[in-house]
This record gives sequence, C-alpha cells and structure tokens, in this order.
Amino acid sequence: MTFSILDLKDSLDKAYRLIKPRREDLNKFKQNLINLLSHIEAQHSEENIKIHLMDFLKNTFYHPDYLVSIKDRADFVIHLDKTSQSPIGVLFEVKKPSNRAEMVTKENLNTRAMHELILYFLRDRINNKNLSLTTLVITNVYEWFVFDATQFEKIFNQNTNLQRAYKEWDRGQKVNVTTGFFYDEIVKPFLKELNKEISFTYFNIDDYERVLKNDLERDDRKLIALYKFFTPTHLLKLPFVNDSNTLDRGFFAELLHIIGLEETKDKSRKVIGRLPKDIRQDGALLENVINILRTEDALRRVEGLQQYGKTSEEQLYSVALSLCITWVNRILFLKLLEAQLIKYHNGDKKYRFLNSRVIPNNDELYKLFFQVLALQPSERSGNVQAKYGHIPYLNSSLFEISDLERQAIRINSLDDNLGINLYSHSVLRKSVHSDRYQGVNTLHYLFDFLDAYDFSSVGKEEIQEENKSIINAAVLGLVFEKINGYKDGSIYTPGAITTFLCRETIQRAVIKKFNDRFEWDCETLDDLSNHVGQRRNTKDILLYNELIEQVRVVDPAVGSGHFLVSSLNELIVIKAKLGILADEHGKILNDLSVTIANDELILENRHTKSFFEYVVQELPNGVRKVDSELQRVQRTIFNEKRKIIEGSLFGVDINPNSTKICRLRLWIELLKNAYYTPESNFSELETLPNIDINIKSGNSLLSKFALSEDLSDVFRKQRFGVKDYQLAVASYKATPSKEAKQGLSDFITQIKQQFRETVSNRDPKRKRLSELRGKLILAQNNQDLFGIKRSKKDVYKEVENLTKRIKAIEKQIADIENNALYKTAFEWRFEFPEVLDEQGDFKGFEVVIGNPPYIQLQKMGAEADVLQQQDYQTFIRTGDIYCLFYELAVRLLRPGYYFGYITSNKWMRASYGQALRQFFLEEANPQLLVDFGGYQVFASATVDTNMLIAQKDTYSGSMLTCLYDKRIGSLEKMSVFI
Repeated sequence: MTFSILDLKDSLDKAYRLIKPRREDLNKFKQNLINLLSHIEAQHSEENIKIHLMDFLKNTFYHPDYLVSIKDRADFVIHLDKTSQSPIGVLFEVKKPSNRAEMVTKENLNTRAMHELILYFLRDRINNKNLSLTTLVITNVYEWFVFDATQFEKIFNQNTNLQRAYKEWDRGQKVNVTTGFFYDEIVKPFLKELNKEISFTYFNIDDYERVLKNDLERDDRKLIALYKFFTPTHLLKLPFVNDSNTLDRGFFAELLHIIGLEETKDKSRKVIGRLPKDIRQDGALLENVINILRTEDALRRVEGLQQYGKTSEEQLYSVALSLCITWVNRILFLKLLEAQLIKYHNGDKKYRFLNSRVIPNNDELYKLFFQVLALQPSERSGNVQAKYGHIPYLNSSLFEISDLERQAIRINSLDDNLGINLYSHSVLRKSVHSDRYQGVNTLHYLFDFLDAYDFSSVGKEEIQEENKSIINAAVLGLVFEKINGYKDGSIYTPGAITTFLCRETIQRAVIKKFNDRFEWDCETLDDLSNHVGQRRNTKDILLYNELIEQVRVVDPAVGSGHFLVSSLNELIVIKAKLGILADEHGKILNDLSVTIANDELILENRHTKSFFEYVVQELPNGVRKVDSELQRVQRTIFNEKRKIIEGSLFGVDINPNSTKICRLRLWIELLKNAYYTPESNFSELETLPNIDINIKSGNSLLSKFALSEDLSDVFRKQRFGVKDYQLAVASYKATPSKEAKQGLSDFITQIKQQFRETVSNRDPKRKRLSELRGKLILAQNNQDLFGIKRSKKDVYKEVENLTKRIKAIEKQIADIENNALYKTAFEWRFEFPEVLDEQGDFKGFEVVIGNPPYIQLQKMGAEADVLQQQDYQTFIRTGDIYCLFYELAVRLLRPGYYFGYITSNKWMRASYGQALRQFFLEEANPQLLVDFGGYQVFASATVDTNMLIAQKDTYSGSMLTCLYDKRIGSLEKMSVFI
C-alpha cells in the first residue's frame, strides 16, 4: 500500500476555490472553530469530543438543511438533507487526541481507526445500497484524514474478495462475528497486502493557530481553504454558485422585472413573456421601447417583418424584445469589462464607469456604445476621449449599430423621464436608502441593480467583503436562453452535460486527426500523449497545435453557445494534457496547470498552487508595466482562444436573438484573457476578432441546395477561387477597420449570391420552365407548330395546356422563393468556407455537438411539410424534430468523425423511433449511449433524456451503454460510473 497525500488546496474543487466566501460567514466559522477548540481536552472521552464536533458542524454549516447525527454504529454522519431517511453523504470516525495507538498517521493507515471507517463504509454501501456517499473522514479534531468515497468504492467495495469476506462475516458465517475479528482478521491483512495507492487529504488545525488567535482581517484569507473544506459544498460535493447550471433566482427575477417580463408555467414547462396589461409599467425597458416604436411608426421601416410574428402585436413585441436583448447584452458585457479592468488595476475606482454618475441618461449610453467602444482612441472626439480615455477599444461587432437599430430605433430614442417601482424582493432593499428607488429612473435602477452583484468571479482567492452574489458569463447565458429560447424548444444544458459530451466527443476527434495524419493507432488521449511526447521540438509542437485547431466543431442549434464554450475549454485542455500548449514561438507553458472544473477553464501555477492573475503595475511616473511571464501566459491563452473561436467553432440557430447571445458568450471568453499590448505602452487592450461570421442565424434543417451541389463552375466563371473565399472570411474576422470589414462583407455576400444564382439556374424545374415558355411562344405565334398544320382549336388547346403547366411550375418555384419558411433556410453547402476543400466541395466538420430542440413534428404544421420535402430518412409525421438533427449531424460530418447529442430518449422505444434506429444501423457507428431514465437533467422541463456519441462510419456491431442511476446523485459524478 502506497500513499498520495494532498494538501487542503489540492483537495478543493478549483472552481470552488475561486468563489469568495462572505465576510460574515468566514467570521462565524472562525469564532465557532475557536469555541470548538476551547472545549477539547485530552482527557475527554471520544463521545464528548464527538458531540462538540457535531455541534460545530451543525451551528456553522449544516443545520437546518442537512442532518448531522449518529447512525448505524458509525461515530456520526452527515445526511444529504434534513431527514434521517435521506442517504448518508459523509461518514466520520472520531478519536480523542490522546488515543495515538488507534489513530492513523501519514505513514501508517493500517490502524483501528481505518478498520472502523472501512466497516462503516461497507455497511452503508452493501447493506444500505447507498450510492450517495461522497466523503469519509478520520479525525481527532486537530488532525484530519479525508478520503474520497469514489476511491473507497474502487479499492474496497469493488474488491470481490473483501466484499465476499464482509458479507460472510455480516451473515455470521465466520468463526467469530465480533467487530474485532473483522478488523484484525479481515481488514488488517487486506490492507497489509494491498498493492494499490490510497490518496487522502491531510491537514492539522494547529497550523492555523496563529491566524485564529489574532484579529487581523488581512490574515483571515489564510483561513479560506479551511473554511471551504468544512462546507456542504465540499464535503457533500454540492453544486455551487458559479456552476453554469446554477441560476441566481433573485438576479434573474429582478432583471426580468426591469425589462418588463415575467416567467410563468405552461403545462410542464416555464415560459417568459410580457407582463399582463394591468401590471405593466411604462418605465420598464420593454414598454418604453414598444411605446417609441408605436410613436415613430417604426415597424414600417423594419425589413422582413414577418419573421417577427404573424400579427402586428406579435411583431411589435418581438422587435422590442430583440432590441432589449441587444442593449442589455451590451450593458452586461460592459459590466464584465468594468470588473476586468478593476481587477487588472488592483481595484482602481476610476475604472468604475457603468453608473448613473458617469452615464446619467440614454443619450450618454448611446455615446458610450458608438462613440467610445466602437471607435479607436485616435478616432474619438476630444471630449469623449478626455472622459473615456481609460476605456479600451475592443473592435467588437457588439458595438456597431445593428441593422434592426438602423431600421427601427436606437437606445437614445428612449424616454429618460420614466421609472419603475422597485422589485418586491429587490437586492437593493438591503440598502438603507432603498426607499429612494420607488419610481426611480429605469437606467439608474439597472446600474445600481447590477452593481449589487459581483461580476469578477475569476481571480485570486479572497473574501467577499461586500457580501455580493457572484454572476458569471455562464449564468448570463442561462438568463438569456431562458428569456429567449423556450418558444423554439431549446433548453439550457447543464454544465456537467456539456463538459462530458464535449470531452468524450472532441477527444475522439483529436485522436483520429492525429492517427490519420501520422498513421498512429492511438486509442486514448494517454496513448496520444505518449506519441506526442517522443517528438516535442518547436516545429512538431507548432504542427501538433495546428492539427488540433483543424478539428472543427459545429452546434446546429447553438442557443446561448454553451456547447461551444465547453468545446473551447476542452480543446485548450487537450493541448495542455498533451504538453503542447505553447506561445506563438513554440515555447511551452510548463509552469501553468490548465484544467476544467465545473465548466470553467482554470489556470493555476503548478508550483505555488495560486491561480493565474494578470495585473498591470502603475509606476509613480505614470508608466505601466506587466511582468513578462504574466504577459506571455495571458497573451498565449488569449491567442489560443482567438484561434479556436475563429477557426474551429461554428454555430447556427433559427432564432437571431440566440446568435447574439452566443456571440456575446464567446466574446466574454476572450475578454477573460484580454491583455494590454506592449506597443501601446500597456494602455490599450488587444482587440477582439469579428466572430459574428462564425455564428449565423438560419434553419439548420432546411436548405435549398444539397451538400453535394457542384459549385466548380461558380469559381470558373468568376475571378475568385475557393482560397479567395476562405481568405476573405479569415480577413473579415481579423480586421479592426470598419471600412475593410464592410468591403469584405460585401465581397462575401457577392460570392454567396453567385453560388445561389448558379445553382438556381441549374434547377431542373427552371430548365423545364424555360423549355415550356419557348414552346408557348411558338404555339402563340405559329399555327404550323413543328411543321404540322394545325387548326386554331388545336393551337388554343396547346396554348392552354402549356400555360397551365407553366403556371404549375412557376407556383412550385414561387412557393419556395416566397415561402417565409424558406427565407430562413441555411445553406451548409457554402456558408462556412472553412469546411470546403481546395475544389470547393463540402468536406464536413470533425465534431457536431449540441442539444437540439424537442418539438413534435405533427404540431409544426406547414413547417413540417417543408421539412418532409428535404428527404430526411428519419422523418415520421408522428415523430420529433430532434430525430432530424441526428440525421443532419451525420450529413455534416467528415467520414470517420463524431457527433455527440443529448436529446429525448423516446427514440429508443417509441414506434416513431424505428426509422432513427434503422438509420443508426445503416449510416452511423454508435459508440456510447448514456440513458438518464427518469432522472430529470433539465430543471426547466420535464423530459426523459439520453446522450449519444456516434461516428460517421459503418456500425461496428457493439457500443457501450449506461443507465444513469439517480442514486448516484449529482451529474458531476457521472464520469466516475461510466
């Protein structure tokens, strides 16, 4: 038996370490711990010590939500909720400090304390069938030995010899049924012969004695890791606030209130909509917009108005909501930028610009959007630069006037004199001046509301002095997907699902990419790491990085972009795991640990165990400076994200608002690692790319042109080729110039229009129409048709017949051209030149990933009729739209590559799923199926789901299948059991 000892920080979830504990909670912990230690004396019995320890845990963390009690002869346990019937999460074995003989040590675990803990564990696992254990603890109050339950599961419960011996002893089938016999004759020899490593966390409370005894608040930071260890979040492995599946309900509800929306229940799902007429407030953002749209009769100027709804009221609401989302997106992005700048500059308050003192009205907000953020410093007016010179230019399409704003209204059109009442459960009611918010200006209310939350969750470990709740980018994605996505059948996917699916799918694609390139036979990432490790000169490192960046990932129902963000994180972590994460010169970031924890990319110094933090030093002479290694790491991570977002990540969604949110999420991921450029003397941030061209709006399932369409004649007829098209798109992403961007956009539009015209001209219906029109002209002007003498009556019949046939074909073409549904058709054949080969043929993506919508086709009416014409093999009128997305995934993939979806699991058993099951057998190679059975993955919808990862290849005849047992507990434990 060998040991691996973790320190306290190593044992904590890295994402959890980034969460700031509230000052009042830390103070309570500190005082209660001092009280606990004051009651512990060496001569006390173990019963007495146990009671004091239980009281400490109850009073500090667990009462009333989690029961701490004695159960089943264990010293004591912590349950997963407040009742004794709930499963046990934590098992404790307690010894008094003077009992050194039975206590484990860092050198010896084969003692009575360990024997007893193993017995408690086996009883709970085997007798009680408990799958919910998370942690096992041995302590004498001062020394703590902490074991992960998954490790005990593998070493002890999954050992058939030990399990059989325990069952025989428990049934009285051994010569002695005492616990002493079990300890000495079964467990002790087992541990002595064990040839596996046991890892555990060890710490000693005595090491914190100095901090506990002094009153210096600055020293309290040294207690953060100890505080977090004892929390339910850590010991019970609960989700926490920066998990992307955790919504701050207060934040969400109050933001809806400010916008003028509400969440209601519609049968089994929740929907977001406009407030009922009798409780609407004119000052709510949505109502303000609707009023101005009506006043200016602005809908007349909006192009493609039918896409916003069937009736004028629906159109008015949808246009107003789209504008609201655009503006709130920008404001939230600026809130994150503000927090980032404050962090970079060590809390300098001059970077607090998003408040009513700096931005008193919507005119000033308009100026901030378009005269500050949208312009380089050299292009800003003198007055604007004097006021906002410290706010960087970011080259983001987020701050360009959108087409809808040009056609309808801009934010400076809103009425500044309107206000709304404070939300009944407002976070601002904690303020001593909360009464001043009654009827306050809505913009001021919004700024103060946002300022009551912490938007700077990533950074150093510190105490939350202001007791603000944390809001991160993932939570913002959840907020806006809830506001925007339900009507299209889209639901926000939990972080544990996106992380798992992206890891399992993308790793397969990366391994295949390397195997194809070098003719290797790697099966796992460890295999690949061994191959890569043998050749790690600079040239090879750069080549390996390029190969990973050639893994192109698409989400055809992208929503808020959650899967793309998880894919971005996974691609970077794969580089780190392979040891090839390097700067632009091929120099590896050896000192940086890069991992994913709770759907967050975590950067940590391998040696100091501190989180990476980019800081700008302000020298007395006004000169700015950044440590060279900090600059190298920040620049490298930014460039890695930029390359992957620009070249590897693609998304399509039928809802234009979703694409806005997705772009925002990706920009925010880049913003997290924005760096000041040395050439600007560290005064300007590196600009963000134009990623809007990778995230497009359209109906993924509907196309006018097949993927096999030959476009070679398009390139022959024009002066441009495939490389010109690809170069134009790449240049568009990189250019900081608005003029260049517009020129490139026009060129790209011209190319795509030429594609459409060329393919349309080859349409057999159009060719037939041309022939019939020619015959009609001859019939109308020449009675001797084709040299045959004909009567006027025959000619009339011929003209009538030709006219009827012409009208029929014209109607078919018009139905397609004028059908509002076809106006949203997405042309996979040429929209993404990155997946075209040198001849312009569609070669496909390496990964298709996502959570497609679940909508019954028979409820879609005319939309289903159009989809039926797309020749989907899996189309069954009684089926569901997600089945078509499975088939689309296979169509979009390169041969041999992979898709990963989470969908309803009804296709596995329902009659309508027969076509899909047959499709998988004939067109795909399913590799991993995880069925969640009755476990409800989504908090906002009642649907039984499964995950499927499959390859575009011939079916191998077998796949790994797993049924998720809800007794496992949280989704985060899923990987352990698969």
